[in-house]
Amino acid sequence: TGVAGLLTSGPRAFRAEGDGPAFWAAWIENGLVFGLHWCRKYFGEKIGLYFAWLGAYTQMLIPASVVGVIVFLYGCATVDENIPSMEMCDQRHNITMCPLCDRTCSYWRMSSACATARASHLFDNPATVFFSVFMALWAATFMEYWKRKQMRLNYRWDLTGFEEEEDHPRAEYEARVLEKTLRKESKSKETDKVKLTWRDRFPAYFTNLVSIIFMIAVTFAIVLGVIIYRISTAAALAMNSSPSVRSNIRVTVTATAVIINLVVIILLDEVYGCIARWLTTIEVPKTEKSFEERLTFKAFLLKFVNSYTPIFYVTSRLFQVCGTPGDYVYIFRSFRMEECAPGGCLMELCIQLSIIMLGKQLIQNNLFEIGIPKMKKFIRYLKLRRQSASAHEEHVKRKQRYEADYNLEPFAGLTSRFGFVTLFVASFPLAPLFALLNNIIEIRLDAKKFVTELRRPVAVRAKDIGIWYNILRGVGKLAVIINAFVISFTSDFIPRLVYLYTYSQNGTMHGFVNHTLSFFNVSDFQNGTAPSDPLDLGYEVQICRYKDYREPPWSEHKYDVSKDFWAVLAARLPCHRLPVTFVDWVIPDIPKDISQQIHKEKVLMVELFMREEQGKQQLLDTWMEKDHEGEAPRNHHGAKPRREGDQGHRGGVL
Repeated sequence: TGVAGLLTSGPRAFRAEGDGPAFWAAWIENGLVFGLHWCRKYFGEKIGLYFAWLGAYTQMLIPASVVGVIVFLYGCATVDENIPSMEMCDQRHNITMCPLCDRTCSYWRMSSACATARASHLFDNPATVFFSVFMALWAATFMEYWKRKQMRLNYRWDLTGFEEEEDHPRAEYEARVLEKTLRKESKSKETDKVKLTWRDRFPAYFTNLVSIIFMIAVTFAIVLGVIIYRISTAAALAMNSSPSVRSNIRVTVTATAVIINLVVIILLDEVYGCIARWLTTIEVPKTEKSFEERLTFKAFLLKFVNSYTPIFYVTSRLFQVCGTPGDYVYIFRSFRMEECAPGGCLMELCIQLSIIMLGKQLIQNNLFEIGIPKMKKFIRYLKLRRQSASAHEEHVKRKQRYEADYNLEPFAGLTSRFGFVTLFVASFPLAPLFALLNNIIEIRLDAKKFVTELRRPVAVRAKDIGIWYNILRGVGKLAVIINAFVISFTSDFIPRLVYLYTYSQNGTMHGFVNHTLSFFNVSDFQNGTAPSDPLDLGYEVQICRYKDYREPPWSEHKYDVSKDFWAVLAARLPCHRLPVTFVDWVIPDIPKDISQQIHKEKVLMVELFMREEQGKQQLLDTWMEKDHEGEAPRNHHGAKPRREGDQGHRGGVL
């Protein structure tokens, strides 16, 4: 009985037609394998559509995960056959590279970056290009698949003709309108026409704009602070006497910086969520739907910038924002910008993406969703034990307000993971697999949370997922552009193709590494930037190499961009344009069987309407015929015959 009986036997709506405790436990255990109908029946269409979308997303991740694993295994199988990696690991080449930082860093041999080069091939190979194209088409196909599934559910749940009624004004809006009415000096009593205008909301809009710009600036400032940390830590580790420490500087700095980014992202996500709610509240939207859409957009914008700014920084480093030897770019005139490793920035991007994605999944989307409700319940339990009975009743009354109990944004975390799966999937082919495993856990956690941790939400009818569909569709289109730039600029795929078909003398990749490295005369270093220990390698260095397409120091236009640079840039600019619109055109939004059923229903409705109209017309004709038949005898026999003496009587004498 009571709550214990509810959790073991399930709600009455489930027990009436379900399988009692067995069904209830299975729904929590297996998610929505077979419980979508019952979920919609108990929680309403809005929650039902969320679980339906989660199930469809999980199903579509299966083929993406399989292809991603195959791409990763292809990289593992071909790492020993990759000629550029073999050339970088070959110590016989004895290529001396320019220092990675000023003064404290010395010259280094390219062969010391062998492990990084081999690891980069796992995520930077021809198969990743195919995978980026595949995932862009996958995102478009998924959105079309969801539209078809949503239409099928609308038909089954009798929502095809459902039109959302205009919501009632929120209490906060009515209070502001009443306050404005009371302040109004007009003598007119027509107060029903009073409403909030843009002038009334201008202070709130201005506060929103300034606050959002400020929070985005805070995000960029934190990323800048992490960049300074990376530069300072790399310089400090370069002074270490241990060869093993100096050989792993890049991996150490990247891993620690990403962990810092992860902690900051998780903390700022919670802060930005609260600030977005406050900013939406001061706008005083008229309806709950308007409130939800504005809150969703603000929260998504702030969390998107917060989550992806560190990743965009890594992808932008190949645009030579760091400069070249003798002409480096500095932050605050003291910290030299980082440059990509000889193997490319894709490995570093993979580390950044994997740690942030897995960390957010594990900590934010799983532990927080279950741990925070349990912690709040435990704290509330401890507080209630210390309070009297009257205080307990007052606490219960105070918590009956809808907004105080139901504050769930189920799509926020899933949309973030959808972005990780689609936006930078070219650098992390295993992202769909981890997203699939997380979704399998997410379904069960959400089912348990709705059943045992949260108060039952008010059932709301809805025929779609609202503004989240537009957000997901925008992320899918943005993924096409970002993956194109990742392949074209962050990876070495395009330079390899240009070298293979333009500069290679034997049709192989032999000599590619030497082709991508430029020469620099160490005498051209700026004052105070040359290594403090130039003999660290045991010999004097006069010429060092760096990754770029520049003229050599003995050229007339030394250190200017070379013809090779323009050839590679010309190949990079036409980023692959994927025929995503072809998917939209090929796959109809409404399934054929559903469209046929809807057409049949419309035909039956028209036939039924025509029959009713024909019946009404026949009944009207019958009544009119009866009226005509009744009037004819009355006109023939109903008139009184005139008497013969009437005329003479009228004219006679009395």
